[in-house]
Amino acid sequence: MTQLLPSMGTDLRVIIVGSTGGIGAAFIEQLAASDQVAKIYALSRKGQSHPSDKVANLTFDFTDESSIEAAAEALRETGPFDICIIATGLLQGEGIAPEKNMRAMSLDAFQKSFMINTFGPAVTAKYFLPLMNRERKAVLAALSARVGSISDNRIGGWYAYRASKAALNMIIKTLSIEFGRRFKETVIIGLHPGTVDTDLSKPFQGNVPEDKLFTPEYSAEKLLAVIDQVGSDDSGSLFAWDGEQVPF
Repeated sequence: MTQLLPSMGTDLRVIIVGSTGGIGAAFIEQLAASDQVAKIYALSRKGQSHPSDKVANLTFDFTDESSIEAAAEALRETGPFDICIIATGLLQGEGIAPEKNMRAMSLDAFQKSFMINTFGPAVTAKYFLPLMNRERKAVLAALSARVGSISDNRIGGWYAYRASKAALNMIIKTLSIEFGRRFKETVIIGLHPGTVDTDLSKPFQGNVPEDKLFTPEYSAEKLLAVIDQVGSDDSGSLFAWDGEQVPF
C-alpha cells in the first residue's frame, strides 16, 4: 500500500488548526484515510463532527491566548504529535478587502489581518511546539502565501494581507532558529497552497487560469507531499504546493 507520508513512519498523531476551512477539512479527509495516522485532533472555533473515529474535535478561540493555552493543555496527555498544521487565513470579509492602493489602508484591516494571519499562528506555535515529538521527524506547518514574499512583490497592493503573511514568515524563521538549537528533528515551515477554490479566494478567481485554480483536495495532497519531503535543513523556509522554495 502506498504511504501518504513515507518519511513520517506510522501511528502518527496530528493536529489541524482551522479544521472547518476548505483546506483544513481537506487535510483531515486525506489524513483520516491513511493507515499511517492514528489520531487527528481537529481544532476550530465552531467545531464540526466527523464520521471517522480517528478524528476528535476541539473548539477554541484562535484570538484568545487563554483559549489556545487551554487547548494545548487538553492535548498534552494525548501527544506527542508528529504533525501540526495551522490552516487558517484571512484575506477578505469581516468588513475588509485587499487594498488596491494606499488610500484603502485602514487600522482595522491591519489589526484583523495580523490577528488571524500572524498573531494567532505565532501564539499557537508557542503552546503547541512543546507538544511535538522529539524522538523522530515532526513538522509544524502554517499556511502562508507567496504574496507575503518581499522579494517576489512586483505588483503592489494587498497591503494588510502581504504584511501579515510576511510577518508570519519571519515568525516561522525565528522559531526554526530557536528550536533548531536543541530539537534538530523538528521542522517548522510555511506553506503556500496556490490559489484554492475556497471562500477566501472566490472574489479573486476571475483572472486565475483554470489549471491554476486548485480544489482544496488537490492542494492538501500536494502540501502533504511537501511535508513528507522536507527535512531539518529546510526548517524556517516557505514552500509552495509544488515543492518549490519561495524566497522571503
